[in-house]
Amino acid sequence: MKLVWWMLAGSILSSLVLSPLFGAEARLEIWLGMLGPLASAVASWIAMERQHLRRPEGMTRLMIRAFAAKMVFFAAYIAVLLRSGWVRPIPFVVSFMGYFLSLHAAEAFGLRRLQAAGLPASPGNLRGQ
Repeated sequence: MKLVWWMLAGSILSSLVLSPLFGAEARLEIWLGMLGPLASAVASWIAMERQHLRRPEGMTRLMIRAFAAKMVFFAAYIAVLLRSGWVRPIPFVVSFMGYFLSLHAAEAFGLRRLQAAGLPASPGNLRGQ
């Protein structure tokens, strides 16, 4: 759950910093470019943490399902925002891709730490050998 708070704080703070830098006309694109990837990352991270606590062996199955759900969600999210005319395409896509990549990198590092914490001690896992 700690990673969720870091993702939320980092995303909101960076949006607060970027909005004035790019002006009022890009504010909506920056925030909407952040909200989709943030919602997806938070939801999938919470699901992964719960799965890891209950049944760690089911992580792969959960991640495959989450990947499929994300594909559908992002296709609909981007299509609705771009076709509706609510956002300008270039600032929205730049914001979206920046948050998408950074939040999924955070998830990947968090997943690595989560799974490494559950590894049994073995000669290959011991430090200093």
